[in-house]
Amino acid sequence: MSATSASNSLPLTESALNQSISWRNSAQPLLPVRINPSQAAEEPYNPFPFHAMGNDRIRNGYESLATYIAQHKRVLIDGYAGVFFTEVQLRLQQELEKKGLKIQWIATDAYIKPHEAISEMVQPFLGEEKSVWGRRCHFHLKAFFQLPSLTSLQPDTGADITIVIGIGAALTGWQAPLIYIDLPKNELQYRMRAKSICNLGARSPESAFAMYKRFYFVDWVVLNNYRKEVLDKITVIADGQFHTDINWALATEIRKAMCELSRSVWRVRPWFEPGSWGGQWMKRRLKGLNKEEVNYAWSFELITPENGLIFESNGYLLECSFDFLMLYEHAAVLGKHAQQFGDYFPIRFDFLDTFDGGNLSIQCHPSLHYIREQFGEAITQDETYYILDCEPGAKVYLGFQESIQPNEFRAALEDSQATQQPVDVDRFVQSFPSHKHDLFLIPNGTVHSSGKNNLVLEISATPYIFTFKMYDWLSLDLNGQPRPINIEHAFNNLRFERKGKRVQEELISKPVVLERGKDWELIHLPTHPDHFYDVHRIEFDSEIVVHTEERCHVCMLVEGTRVEIAMNGKTIGHYNYAETFVIPAAAKQYTLINKGAGKAKVVKAFLK
Repeated sequence: MSATSASNSLPLTESALNQSISWRNSAQPLLPVRINPSQAAEEPYNPFPFHAMGNDRIRNGYESLATYIAQHKRVLIDGYAGVFFTEVQLRLQQELEKKGLKIQWIATDAYIKPHEAISEMVQPFLGEEKSVWGRRCHFHLKAFFQLPSLTSLQPDTGADITIVIGIGAALTGWQAPLIYIDLPKNELQYRMRAKSICNLGARSPESAFAMYKRFYFVDWVVLNNYRKEVLDKITVIADGQFHTDINWALATEIRKAMCELSRSVWRVRPWFEPGSWGGQWMKRRLKGLNKEEVNYAWSFELITPENGLIFESNGYLLECSFDFLMLYEHAAVLGKHAQQFGDYFPIRFDFLDTFDGGNLSIQCHPSLHYIREQFGEAITQDETYYILDCEPGAKVYLGFQESIQPNEFRAALEDSQATQQPVDVDRFVQSFPSHKHDLFLIPNGTVHSSGKNNLVLEISATPYIFTFKMYDWLSLDLNGQPRPINIEHAFNNLRFERKGKRVQEELISKPVVLERGKDWELIHLPTHPDHFYDVHRIEFDSEIVVHTEERCHVCMLVEGTRVEIAMNGKTIGHYNYAETFVIPAAAKQYTLINKGAGKAKVVKAFLK
């Protein structure tokens, strides 16, 4: 079986599997197959947050999966981009042979359209070659296949079991158990960088830059819609991130766990990336990260298109895409906003770390009209910077100087790009000192940047790649190459009226105490009218009851050591400093309990 197209992975031999090969390119640890739950719960920062399902819900190993398969005459093994379907087949074949069974394997990649036809088909969605952006693809997965051949497949009557394997297996239309193998987006990208996988229908890997753009605008869009379509047909959900092992569970068990989460509290699995301007705060403060990494620029604390949820049973861990929760339970999660956003989770939390690092680029984000017309996105990238920590002298660049002349600003940027001479940024852009717990407002079109020595909690609408860089301080990326500059896009969106005193009046949040009690205060940090979300900070010494009011709350402990969450008089979770947690609308009411010394401060973002 070849795995160079529909399965998205390159062939790895059995001998290679047992060696230390370059199948993932990352300094970050792989999710453990199994953990000690009680020990993990006591960590001061948990990079692998899990949700207990109870005993005997998650199965481990290819032997157990083969035992499940052996109960059926026909089986479909489908899944996401980046899964090593070749290796799945190899290991299942070994286990099924031990049972004396004759297996007919049918690989879906034999029925995919020729590489050249697919390349031509997707090209309009990839934008210009050197551009970061394309446009969201509108094709169905069927368009990638020679569909009549796939749907006319028949099982071999001489085989004990016929297994269709690879992306698109469910397109056969067979009435058979559907095993869906998922893969976290971070691990997909680590495989992408190692060139051990390729894009849907591609013959071979390309550069990581080109592959990511194709994944974002084509493959992920197509496969997310396909997963939604086959959701109710899935009988088994498996975690495909492990090298030689597999954890899996019945879809009914996962759905039950998702239902419980949608009325409780949860934390997605965060992941971390270095960058040209990256800092040292996360490396020093967050346990469980690789301390040998050069820096950490980003933490994907809650960027749901790329996060997963981890479940645990008998110590075994199974991660599946956050999308499953929203597909199953978006009404419970979003409450009164479910009709507006559907199965799209609209708020994100992430860290930008410039401690002992560098300045972020001078940048802006697209208007709602622009992002819809140019890139096919539904909402735009309206942001805020919440200063979780900073060093004395740190600052945030925000808005223009009163004297700004757009033509002069553009000429300075273009001259710098051509000559590699520095720009006197302060001549054009204002900066403000940053202090812990400040909130800077960055609606679309606003020029901005974080200076060095900040740990920014970015509270934002979910879109996360649409950053138009105008000036990058002449810095290079970690490969020694200049990062793309997008002056044209930026000037199509910049709001030059956001300048002078207006910036301080409109773009720096002014906290207001809404309510107070014996040992607590509820503080409103107003956002801009363009933001569809708002921010509160809850400060308390002992405990406080919070009502969701049919809204989802995205929270983080921004000062203190640990908080417990209680519902109906029962403790259901605890979260440490700098950990993001989410209370869905259907929870209705919860109690925050301060378990540390001193006052606890919890930031809460919610939809207006």
